[in-house]
Amino acid sequence: MSECILHTHDFQHGQAHGERRVYIVLGLTIVTMVVEILAGMLFHSMALTADGWHMGTHAAAFGITIFAYRYARRNAQNPRFSFGTGKVSVLGGFASAIALGVVALLMAAESAHRLLNPLDIRFNEAIVVAVIGLIVNLVSAVLLKEDHHHHDHEHHHHHDHNLKAAYFHVLADALTSVSAIIALVLGRIFGWIALDAIMGMVGSLVIARWAVGLLKETSRILLDGSVEEEMRTSIREAVENGSELRVQDLHVWAVAPGHHAVILSVRAPAACEPDAVKRLLAGIPHLLHVNVEIHHD
Repeated sequence: MSECILHTHDFQHGQAHGERRVYIVLGLTIVTMVVEILAGMLFHSMALTADGWHMGTHAAAFGITIFAYRYARRNAQNPRFSFGTGKVSVLGGFASAIALGVVALLMAAESAHRLLNPLDIRFNEAIVVAVIGLIVNLVSAVLLKEDHHHHDHEHHHHHDHNLKAAYFHVLADALTSVSAIIALVLGRIFGWIALDAIMGMVGSLVIARWAVGLLKETSRILLDGSVEEEMRTSIREAVENGSELRVQDLHVWAVAPGHHAVILSVRAPAACEPDAVKRLLAGIPHLLHVNVEIHHD
């Protein structure tokens, strides 16, 4: 039996550059989140509170990203981690998803209460804070977009998935800010106070959906769930096509988001060696650990 580590994608390559931008965006997001939540409570706007908590979901994601960068770098050579530190961010994401699911439930309950027992909303102040939140989101998106393109160009188009995820988080925040502004403006013009509470409920549903999706994704990786059949088929075809090799047993699982380990049992002619099988898999991306066992005819 022989093992090979194929570095088709080094998830620590160039991370320090991306980490600096994520720090800046994290700082902006946390400050704006706190301001929006406090302003929402002070001005009685559930739409603004929901927007603040939605930013909180992404502040948690950025925090996990930064922790994963630092922890993975510090423990890159630590022998206690058999397959590296890629699951650190996954574990953090799982914990955050549970916490944010609770927040979504509390927000939905409070929004329903406000719908039945409305309070006077200070629309002018709430709108100003929501607009500031939108501006912060747009500035953050520009920072991350520029860095993502720079990173791709500098490192030959090896994508930093953390930066890409952070960029889409910020875009989602911008959309919720726009919806909060629309709800507040319409409420101010037409006196539709109920619309604010409804947007609070919509915001709670968005957070709940994000939390459930993250729970599904992270739990599958934490429990070493098997990868999609498409990757298993690609590995099998790469080994068997045009050769006398036959795959007898195959296990593929994620050791980090987008990075996989493979245990492969192959029946082969007497002359075949494990290195020959590994070379057949070199064209399949994101395989970090490949362990090949040969059974000769």
